[in-house]
Amino acid sequence: MSTSFRRKATAVTFAVLALTLAGGGIAIAQPSAKAPQAAVKPTARDTNAQPPVTAESARSARALLKANSTLVATTTVVVVNPNGTKARGTGTVIKYGVGQYEVQFGFNVANGVYVATIGRPDACCIPPGGEVSVAPRLSTPNGVFVETRNSAGVPTDRGFHLVVHTL
Repeated sequence: MSTSFRRKATAVTFAVLALTLAGGGIAIAQPSAKAPQAAVKPTARDTNAQPPVTAESARSARALLKANSTLVATTTVVVVNPNGTKARGTGTVIKYGVGQYEVQFGFNVANGVYVATIGRPDACCIPPGGEVSVAPRLSTPNGVFVETRNSAGVPTDRGFHLVVHTL
């Protein structure tokens, strides 16, 4: 009789322990009634539209393509200052507005891979926080459109590093 009682007590102890752990895990997983300030979504972005291509931009793009028309595969790097001037690398930079840049190359990059990050042109310091987006430049096969924002999503002039790889 005592053996049966010990087995039942052990089973009940494990059952209580399992329910306690499961109940504690469920209680922890419950969302709080009030969302913390850090979880609040940032304000909505603009329409994500690029500014229209200017006559100067189109002329520059055609001239670069005409000068360098035979390129098979390449990786190109450019570092751009917040004011839209090129710090180093290849390409021509055009600044359209706050946080809006176009980088043109001497070859077609329409089917390339674009990678950008917020960065400084020098070896000093960590750059200010922010976001960067890249896309093929509309109507410009040798151009990449870059948009920079602060951490709240507001268009802001930020320096960036852009890598373009074409096949």
